[in-house]
Parts: sequence; structure tokens; C-alpha cells
Amino acid sequence: MKATRASVVVDAADYFAFMQDAMLRSRRRILLIGWDFDTRIHLERGRRWWQRPWKRGYPSRLGSFIAWLARHRKKLDIRILKWSVGALSTMGRASMWWDLLRWVRHPRINFRFDTAHPVGCTHHQKIAVLDNKLAVCGGIDITDKRWDTRDHKEDDPRRKTPRGVPYEPWHDATMMMEGDVALALAELGQDRWTRAGGRKLPDTEDTPGTPWPEALDAQFENVEIGIARTRAAYRDWEAVDEIEQLYLQQIAGAKKWIYAESQYFASRSIAEAMIARLREDDPPEIVIVHPLNADGWLEQQAMDHARAELVRSIEEADTKGRFSIWFPYSGETPVYVHAKIMIIDDEILRIGSANLNNRSMGLDSECDVFIDANREGNGHAREAIGGLRRSLIAEHCGLAEGDVWELLSRYGSMAGLIDHSQGDSYRSLKRYHPPDLNAVQETLAQSALLDPEDPNDMFEPFAKGGLFRKGSRLARYREKFRRIRGK
Repeated sequence: MKATRASVVVDAADYFAFMQDAMLRSRRRILLIGWDFDTRIHLERGRRWWQRPWKRGYPSRLGSFIAWLARHRKKLDIRILKWSVGALSTMGRASMWWDLLRWVRHPRINFRFDTAHPVGCTHHQKIAVLDNKLAVCGGIDITDKRWDTRDHKEDDPRRKTPRGVPYEPWHDATMMMEGDVALALAELGQDRWTRAGGRKLPDTEDTPGTPWPEALDAQFENVEIGIARTRAAYRDWEAVDEIEQLYLQQIAGAKKWIYAESQYFASRSIAEAMIARLREDDPPEIVIVHPLNADGWLEQQAMDHARAELVRSIEEADTKGRFSIWFPYSGETPVYVHAKIMIIDDEILRIGSANLNNRSMGLDSECDVFIDANREGNGHAREAIGGLRRSLIAEHCGLAEGDVWELLSRYGSMAGLIDHSQGDSYRSLKRYHPPDLNAVQETLAQSALLDPEDPNDMFEPFAKGGLFRKGSRLARYREKFRRIRGK
């Protein structure tokens, strides 16, 4: 689908501000689809006294802002779709229930919980469509504990929950797009809305102008953008595995390097695809930026132990030292990585909601978008794609963005640059080394119990053989390298 312009927005401080501006410019429809929404958050933080809501004319708090829009935009239809299990988190947000009660009074505000998925699966897409002209797809939910700037200061007084509790730095990303791609995502969003039990959305009349935020510069203009989805089979709906197939295709086609950011690294199929490349005579460099630990005890049991097993297997195959995985830090504080980005050869950019874990490949509802500069008419996107990769490396290493290209040339690889930048800034990337697991942790990791590849395998340990299932490439690689090492 064609986009007249598009931009990747890194970190939620900018995204929330751009999103508020875009919603103010919307006249007919706002469709918000997400894993979570928290009406208590403020879209703008740290404003001066002359920028307060009564001076600006509208509130910054999300719940109040949505109600304000409904009152002041007489033809604006607002639809919000949130994952059903997220209702449990809503129970502890007393003021959010008050917001929902206020919204009920407005016939043009519709809020729904999405239950249209198999047991154990989640609705994980993060999509917004405004006036069918502007669309957003990425990893940022408009919720608590997401707001942060690209500085990721170790102690930022603005980084607090609605209850005033400080939280650690948070890194995230999304993409804003304008043009035909917005219509395509509007169709996807409307399909999700009706699958979740909502009525078919009425047609919206066209209006002049665009909701594109005034302060957002376009990184890409007149580019073709593709869309990939994951959806588990449910009722009479067929399974969709476009995201996994695209990952495998793009990893297989990489020539020089793969740069990725992901909240999790636990996918058997992705690990196998990377091992296949690393065993080649001239493999691409693979760099993954990743959080120190998953967010929450249960997620750590599901993801952190599987990561250790996969990385150990990859490193055994990586005889040329082309694979590395890193944690970002701000001072002595780890930065949590929630972004889902992959950049290949500065020619392919993909961004969305899907992580590098099994759930995102086959269980949860996911949506990614991608730009391929190799497609006819997209060649001009290469410069911006490469600029984004260098910008992200600069952010994580505390470097000047303009210096990254020369440093990459000097040290010959992304890992070389990262290693040589250690200690020069309060921002840094630290290399991950898989820890030794005890018997219980190893069994849990290999069982894939909490991160299965199929909804039918949910809560069934070692379904189809687990992480190292018999006959899989991952199992064959591990057995081969253990024999070589005499294990």
C-alpha cells in the first residue's frame, strides 16, 4: 500500500505528543486498537505554567481528553478496543472506571474489550487510524509506564505512574503513516472491531486536510508499505502466520547485517533461521537489542530461560563471531526494551507489535508494517532506513548520531563499535552471556509451556517435543555441536 509520507517515532514522549496533535486534527473517526489503554495517563508532561490545559484549551489527561474531543468535535466517532484480560488491570484503576462511566454518556464514544481469541492467546496489536487518512502501527500502547524520552535519563521526575511511583527507563517505537496504507489498516481495524463483537462501522465522509501532526517531519515520502499479521485459528477464522513467514524470508535474504530490537527472544523458528545463516561461509552480522529481563516474574520464567537456551545454541553455531545480543543501560539502570524493530542491510525496515517469541508467530493477534527499498519505486527509502539504524545505535550508546557511520567503518561491525564505545557515555549497551540454568529452569525453558507455538499446545508441557523437538533443526544443531565439543 502506498504512503504519501511516513515516520518512525522513537519513544513515547514524542509519540504521545504527536498522537494528541493528530487526534485534535481528526474530524470524523478515531479508531484505537491496543493491548492496553490507561485513561489516567497524561499525554504531555512537564509543561510550563503558560502551557497548562486551561491555557491550551484542552486537557492532557487521556480520559479527560477523549471526553473533551467528543464534546468539541460534533461529528467525531471514537472507537477504542482493548484486550479483554486487560479488564483485570482496569479493576485496580478506580479513576479509569469513572472515565468509562463518563464516556458512556457520549453516544460517539464506544469502548470495547476484545475477547475474540482462543484461551491463553492475547489481542496484542497496537493500531490507530484517524479519519482513514493517518494510521499508526508499532509497539507503543497508550498506557501506564510507557512514557519516556530518547535520553532515557536514569532519574527523570516526569517518569512516574499515575499514582506517582517512579519507573525505570522504557524504550519503544512505532510508525505513523499517511495515504492508502491508512485505508488498509482501517479495514484491518474494522475487521478486528467486528470480530470482537462490535457493529459494522458506518462509512465516514471525506474531509479536507489531514490529521498528520504539524511538528512531525516525514522520514519517508511516496513509499510502498507492506502489512503482515499473526492470528490464531478461532471459530471459523483461519490462522494467519504472515509475520513468521516474512521474518524467515527476510532473515534468509540478509546480505550484510541484521539489526533488531525485541522485548523477547524465544522463538524456535527465528533461532533456527539465524543459525542457518551463521553457519554459512560469509554470514551476516546479527545484533539484537533486548531488555535485561522480561517484565514480570511469569514472563521471566517463560522468556528469560528460553532465551538462554536459544542463545547458547546460536553461539555454538556462530564460529565466526557474527551474533551478539545486548542490554541498554542508562548509568547503572537497565533500560527496558519494548520496541519491535528489524532493519536489514539498511534496505528493509519492519516495525510493529510482534516480538521474537513463539506467541507472536502463532498465538496472539499481531500487526507489523515494513518498507523494502528493493521494491520498485522504494529505492529512495534506503537513506532514511540507514539513518534510523544509526540513530538507534547512537541512542543506545550515547553517541552523536553523525559519528556513527564513521565509527562503523572504523571498527568494521556494529558489535565492534559497541565494544569500543563502552565507558565513554552514561548510555551503554552491555553484552548478554547466557547464564547456566539449573535443572528446573532448563526443563521449563525446553518445555515451551508458557510460550507455545500453537494455541492447542497451551499449558501442555513439551507439546510436539518442546523447544528442542525431535527432528527440528534446532535439536539437530544442538546435538551436532555437543558431539563436536564432546558433551
